[in-house]
Amino acid sequence: MKYRKVGKSGLSISEISIGGWLTYGGTVDEKRSIAILREAIACGINFIDMADIYSKGKAEEVAGKVIKDFQRSDLVLSSKLFWPMSTDPNDRGLGRKHIMESVEKTLKRLGTDYLDLYFCHRYDPESETEETVRAMDDLVHQGKILYWGTSVWEAEQITDAVEIANSFRVYRPVVEQPRYNMLDRHIEAEILPTCSKYGMGLVVWSPLCQGLLTGKYNDGPPPGSRGAESRWMRDDLNEDNYEKCRKLTSVANDLGIKLSQLALAWILRREEISCAIIGATSPEQLKENVMASEISLSDDTLEQTEKILG
Repeated sequence: MKYRKVGKSGLSISEISIGGWLTYGGTVDEKRSIAILREAIACGINFIDMADIYSKGKAEEVAGKVIKDFQRSDLVLSSKLFWPMSTDPNDRGLGRKHIMESVEKTLKRLGTDYLDLYFCHRYDPESETEETVRAMDDLVHQGKILYWGTSVWEAEQITDAVEIANSFRVYRPVVEQPRYNMLDRHIEAEILPTCSKYGMGLVVWSPLCQGLLTGKYNDGPPPGSRGAESRWMRDDLNEDNYEKCRKLTSVANDLGIKLSQLALAWILRREEISCAIIGATSPEQLKENVMASEISLSDDTLEQTEKILG
């Protein structure tokens, strides 16, 4: 496993990291989730990405059962807040009350004293960005988080947060967590250069487009598959993407690797990316994806994939 700095911060994380969205404590049972997380750490993954909303806290609880058996300083743990966790009107968003109370609940579920990274899981138009920035700065001073970041924020929103932090000389965001993969490159236009300008790292989610970039949907989603049933994949399921995946599968086959490994190595081609966050449903799948950290794509291969992706 190779490691990269999170932007210009002093924090190092594994190029391939693991997250709990839609899996741990949810679609993957607890016993298998624990086995996967243990295998991830054994493979050199040090960054485990969670959120309070993942299975309504269950994902954090499952991760907590694993990390207690390891030296805390060897791991980089993150969580996120924003989405409603109950019907309480204050149990949502990025206001000070919700931030201060949510971090305590997350720390309890994980069984740890601090988070390495704490993400604002979306931009909150109902809370002043200054309030959010100051609350995050307070958490750093309290020792409950070491760094904070944003997730799925627009370039101008990130800029606003950084400039507010700079004006008050408080801790500013060091990382953005956007969606990024071969089939969704929207961050390349504004978000990626904005983060680079401010020295922020990018830890990207859905690097395999929720399984589309594994090749299993090359002929469309089979009945009963997640692709056939998940509302999260509706916009990605179309003949244009199927055709791109078929051509990319051919490229991967010529290289003697899996399409998933090609897709992950393609993301890691950019030095601005700190890591790709995968979600594995078995230890075998995880080990296969981890191997992408050792793959370096040639200029010819990158040119070939660029022609396919358009």
